[in-house]
Amino acid sequence: MPIWEAVTMALRTIRAQKLKSFFSLIGVLIGVMFLIAVVSIVQGMNVYMEDQFANRLIGLNVFQVRQRPNFTTGNVTRETWLSWRRRPRITYADADYIKARLKTPATIAMYCADRMALTYNGKTAKDIDLVGTEETYFQIKNLEIANGRAFSAQEVRAAQTVVVIGDLVAEKLFPGQDPVGKEVTIAGLPYRIVGVAAKQGTMFGLSMDKFAIMPYTAPARRYICPINILDDIQIQTAGPGDMVAAMAEVEAMMRIRRQLKPAQENNFYLQTAEGALEGWKRFSKILFMALPGLVAISLVVGGIVIMNIMLMAVSERTREIGIRKALGAKRRDILAQFVVESATLSVVGAIFGIGAGIGLAFAVRALSPLPAAVAPWSILVGVTLGIIVGVVAGVYPATRASRLDPIVALRAE
Repeated sequence: MPIWEAVTMALRTIRAQKLKSFFSLIGVLIGVMFLIAVVSIVQGMNVYMEDQFANRLIGLNVFQVRQRPNFTTGNVTRETWLSWRRRPRITYADADYIKARLKTPATIAMYCADRMALTYNGKTAKDIDLVGTEETYFQIKNLEIANGRAFSAQEVRAAQTVVVIGDLVAEKLFPGQDPVGKEVTIAGLPYRIVGVAAKQGTMFGLSMDKFAIMPYTAPARRYICPINILDDIQIQTAGPGDMVAAMAEVEAMMRIRRQLKPAQENNFYLQTAEGALEGWKRFSKILFMALPGLVAISLVVGGIVIMNIMLMAVSERTREIGIRKALGAKRRDILAQFVVESATLSVVGAIFGIGAGIGLAFAVRALSPLPAAVAPWSILVGVTLGIIVGVVAGVYPATRASRLDPIVALRAE
């Protein structure tokens, strides 16, 4: 029997025996659906974490000089945490030292931040991320100004009370108004708004527009940058190669400045986007390692169901098999017929599973902050698994059918 004829016969059987076919497909459908959905969500998260999370929070080709890691993975012991706390803080003098000696071309910005409240005309915006930094910060973060301008280097040197606010702060304090030129109160002092940053949206459901940026020299620094202390020094280079070179220079400079001996560990930390992603990469790796086992359970169950359905089909079609053999069908023809039918059943289940998996992934993306990106290779894997499960599940029933004695088969009722 030609393969296409066997496929057509299998499809007719699916249409004629819908309930039986549904139960024969359900195992493969669930296994492939789970595969596509999980891979799509994880792939989407990978893209999201690399393009949005790391690049937004750290920056492209950016590293930070910090007292301790900003992002930690795994269990951090109390001893480790206390050792981090005992490290010297990053200071203005550290930043000046690096600026004066760094040979690799780079953009550098001092940075410190804390939660503060902004008030205007009786309205208060609470828990705003108040950032104290330099004019170069806007370039490092690729922060666009939608209205007005960023503050200048001269305003930083003169410790001017100017501020750039995020879109959400503008909506909160100045609904329907132009905030530029107006004054907000920060820590009891008036600050003139010189710009409003372009809207950045959300990350994991949290707004990225709830901030205000001022010169680190402005009077409110005593609340966020006390006693010449910084949260970190942010350094951006033109590319990954320059960043590696700059990191090596900065590490050497900081070790010299802090008089560390060769055997002593660094008492500072260089934070990169790669470091921020370590935890997620470890988790996604574990998930991908566990995925084959989880999918295999459903596929094995699906294969057993298909095998039993095909065994029932052999019993129901014994006379048909006898007639085909009496008319000259060879053993391999009967074997091929039932293997192809089994594979067709399984592939149909895989196709429905692919559709359901894609639908589930995009439903998750629509109803939650989690992104989803369908990986073409996962669709190919889903179809391949469907074929393999169908062939393996169909071999035993097909073998039994091919071994039937035509005389005995023709006597069957």
